[in-house]
Amino acid sequence: MNKKKWYIVGSVVIIVALVTVLGRQLLQSDEKASSDVVTLRVAHTQSYAPYDFINDEGESDGYEVQVLKAIDEKLEGYQFEYTGTSDEDLLVGLESGKYDIGTKGAWYTEERAKKFLIPETAIGASVIGFTIRKEDESKFKSIDDFATAEAKLVPISPQNAQYNVIKDYNTENPDTPIELTAAESFTVADAYAWVLEGRYDGYFDIKLSYENAVIAEDGAYHKYADQLSYFPYRGIETYPLIHKNAQNEAFVEAYEQAIKELEEEGVLAELSEQYFGENVFNYVTK
Repeated sequence: MNKKKWYIVGSVVIIVALVTVLGRQLLQSDEKASSDVVTLRVAHTQSYAPYDFINDEGESDGYEVQVLKAIDEKLEGYQFEYTGTSDEDLLVGLESGKYDIGTKGAWYTEERAKKFLIPETAIGASVIGFTIRKEDESKFKSIDDFATAEAKLVPISPQNAQYNVIKDYNTENPDTPIELTAAESFTVADAYAWVLEGRYDGYFDIKLSYENAVIAEDGAYHKYADQLSYFPYRGIETYPLIHKNAQNEAFVEAYEQAIKELEEEGVLAELSEQYFGENVFNYVTK
């Protein structure tokens, strides 16, 4: 073999060797980058529209889910995997570590704070107010009207976060408190019927629940639509619930930065308008 052929063969061998080494380095780099990304398992309620649900394409969707997806895009060190599930499985799975993050339109409670990590900054808000008789629309336009008139409120379970909302109002307004009675077991249908019968003057109700149950034509209690009315009181902030461990404590810090950026960029307001038809944060008072 002449020198020219030896030169060509030698060059080919060197090139192949270099490509092999470079390929290994790139593969190792990709594997390292992949290993540096933390995968967090997100559980969400699958039928609590518009907060969290499975859409017609079988995909995880809803206001809170879309906020988490926007956070995921901002955090290069994390990737989220979504699972739609039941309310019960979500909570049990978060405690056991089956899931890292859970969204269910959850309010802050001391009991939840003992079990889970709860970020300082809310992901959304739930608007709460009063379902009343339509004939009382001119009489009750605010919670102060309801309290001043010494109107009767449907009892609330002390385990329900709504109980504390009224309790806090009474603390702030000691001269005109709303009578707060601990609830016995009853259904939503009972509450609406009791208001219509005059047994009580108002039912402390979530705006979305009222709209879905009464206003919507396919709502379970749409037959009461021309007899009931609703006025909002305030927005109660909602939070993701996070499994307690060191890895997720670090995530909470990353979440705080990302959610604040999304708020400043107007993304939260845009998603709220898209999924709720209004900016629910406008109802939140500090």
